[in-house]
Amino acid sequence: MSSRQRTHKSTTRPTHRARRTREESSGQPRRPQQLDELTGLPAHLVEAVRARYGELADTIIDGWGQRRPVTMRANTLRTDLDEVVRELDEAGIEYAHVPWYADALVLADGTRERDVWQLDAYAQGKVYLQSLSSMLPPLALEPRPGADVLDMCAAPGGKTSEMAALAPAGDGARAARITACELSVPRAEKLEHNLAKLGATNVQVMRTDARRLDDWFCFDQVLLDAPCTGSGTVTLHDEHAARYLTPELASRVERSQRALLDRGLTVLKAGGSLVYSTCSILPRENEDVVEWALARHPDCELASVELPHAAAGEATDAEAPLALPSRLPGTLTVCPSRLYEGFFVSRIVKRG
Repeated sequence: MSSRQRTHKSTTRPTHRARRTREESSGQPRRPQQLDELTGLPAHLVEAVRARYGELADTIIDGWGQRRPVTMRANTLRTDLDEVVRELDEAGIEYAHVPWYADALVLADGTRERDVWQLDAYAQGKVYLQSLSSMLPPLALEPRPGADVLDMCAAPGGKTSEMAALAPAGDGARAARITACELSVPRAEKLEHNLAKLGATNVQVMRTDARRLDDWFCFDQVLLDAPCTGSGTVTLHDEHAARYLTPELASRVERSQRALLDRGLTVLKAGGSLVYSTCSILPRENEDVVEWALARHPDCELASVELPHAAAGEATDAEAPLALPSRLPGTLTVCPSRLYEGFFVSRIVKRG
């Protein structure tokens, strides 16, 4: 899957949201870390997965080795699904629908992203290349028309535009008003470009570090798709992950995740909801961070992530994400597979 297809945040590749590690940016050589012989990935990562998931570790490793099909979302800010599938039919591109999201499509094996780039629908912002897993957090948040919504780590804009499409104006209510934060200037510019192309006019981009949002900000709903190690999205014999997915990196992103979630819950209105997600399957970036934040915010509590075909421990059909076990009931940890990248999704509500 190319960098255009990936829309979540990982620190193991410079095309993703988080800034590169100090060693990578400075060009200084890193001492080689021990690799697992079977997977070619850092031994500490494979050991952590085996320690947490036991026999399911082999299923995860198999998922890391899968070549995923191209997936995309019809952008209903510009068009509807019928128009998109008509153009796919005319171009001879085969596709399958996704049971849990009407606007999502899985393109036939052998279809390349460049085949989509040649479509008028792509040039006109009517479709957006996006992994299925990264479509889950906005669906879990369920943005509402009329709500004030915060996207704390927004670039490149896939989830931001998805939220805009999920909460348009209607029935006398304005479209959701979305504030999208991005610290990096180049990434903020890319975010603004994508939002303009996709017609997400109800989004205001703030070039700021979301960890430092003032207390006077107040939002009905918050999406925090946090920077992470990308442990759910690595591939077997991934040279970049082998070099840069280190325990030190995990410690750095964990500190950032905690600071972001703490700030997100601070600016969340009473009665509001926050979705915290990562493209990692490691508990230290997921359940551990959520538990830490809930201890700091006793007025907040977990709520179940309600997604079709995604009950914890079940997979009801071949198109469903397989949920890995989690010690926090109601959270979702997606196992890497042929259709899905590894992902974690949780939902927190503030009582009021």
